[in-house]
Amino acid sequence: MKAVVLAAGEGTRMWPLAERRPKHLLPVGGKPLLTYILEALARNSIKKVVLVVGFKGELIRSTIGDGTQYGLEIEYLEQPRRTGTASALKVAFDAVGEETFLAVYGDLFISPVVLRAVLEQSRRFSRVMAVVRLANPSQYGVVNVEADRVVGITEKPRKTDLGEGWVNAGIYVLDSNVFEAIERSSASKRAEYELTSSLQDLIDEDKEIRAAVIRSEDWLDVGRPWDLLEANERALANAQHGLKGTIEEGVVLRQPVWVEEDALVKSGSYVEGPAYIGRNSRIGPNSRIRPHTSIGDDAVIGASCEVKNSVIMNRSKVPHLSYIGDSIIGEDCNLAAGTITANIRFDERTVKMRIKGRLIDTHRKKLGAVLGDSVQTGIDVTLMPGVRIGSNSWIGPGAIVSKDVPSHQVVLVKQQIVKRRTGTSRARPD
Repeated sequence: MKAVVLAAGEGTRMWPLAERRPKHLLPVGGKPLLTYILEALARNSIKKVVLVVGFKGELIRSTIGDGTQYGLEIEYLEQPRRTGTASALKVAFDAVGEETFLAVYGDLFISPVVLRAVLEQSRRFSRVMAVVRLANPSQYGVVNVEADRVVGITEKPRKTDLGEGWVNAGIYVLDSNVFEAIERSSASKRAEYELTSSLQDLIDEDKEIRAAVIRSEDWLDVGRPWDLLEANERALANAQHGLKGTIEEGVVLRQPVWVEEDALVKSGSYVEGPAYIGRNSRIGPNSRIRPHTSIGDDAVIGASCEVKNSVIMNRSKVPHLSYIGDSIIGEDCNLAAGTITANIRFDERTVKMRIKGRLIDTHRKKLGAVLGDSVQTGIDVTLMPGVRIGSNSWIGPGAIVSKDVPSHQVVLVKQQIVKRRTGTSRARPD
């Protein structure tokens, strides 16, 4: 059986992290998100993969290659216009032909057992949809399941207080009937051709779709910045430990900690696993790396810095006297001394983040800042909970940033003399 992996989307909800790269290549536990799907396919004896790319697809091609390192044969196809999941799948029509095939959304963080459940169900039925039960399903395709049959699909319903329910997990086994349904589909209100609409058409035509139930612990849709933090937490929780780099005397490691080749952890540093430190990165001296932190290649976490539950991408530098908590720092950033990411609201409520113009509750009480690539801060900058800074923006010294900053902006604090002192000075007593 072939697998079709849909990785063409632009990832606008991931701004600013997906400005310069496909969201499918965002780092999770030290490697691109997409690789977890490819590894899961290989572990389920899937050998041939059709990878549909679009936005900055050349980066996916160069990063993933021909699939040899995963034990796969990968064929790349281009979706010329990003007009939805149905049109993305349609690109693969000639590649899969009349055979039954596996289809997977490329922005999922999954374990191999998820695919196993879907494939086992497909031994008895030609059309299968993976479903997962979530407490708040309104942001997903809500699925009506009776026994093990899918009887209805509603894509992102208007009603938000739905309670617990089944959602579309973005993993299917399908036959050629789906391409006929796609041909008949019309665009949604978002001007996209939704695969869920095509599947609903099949259901309406009495072409049954069976549900494969998967656990929420084994599945995560990485569609928003804070989802990347959760995926990173899950990945590191299952990570092994290994020390390939240099660990100076006086370093304390609480395993599991993975230190890549040519990395250096300097004396006085305290690293609490699970944590990942990338190739040729430098930690310390006297730094603290707290659990669920991933640090990319060629990065610097310098003297007396603390990093907790965060993702620091390649070549970014936090040289001294800074705190990064529950945050995501893009590539090539430089954070000056005293940069602080505040990660808890003063009223201790859950942090909200503005996504595509809407204020969304992240349901996280601890969430810091999200920085795009090439962001620079001056000394003593404070980034408030849930703030996003666009790529290539500069935040001047002493700024307290409480609102999102678009890309390519400069934020400065204006110094103002409000009153001239009068009178003579008096000597202070000894």
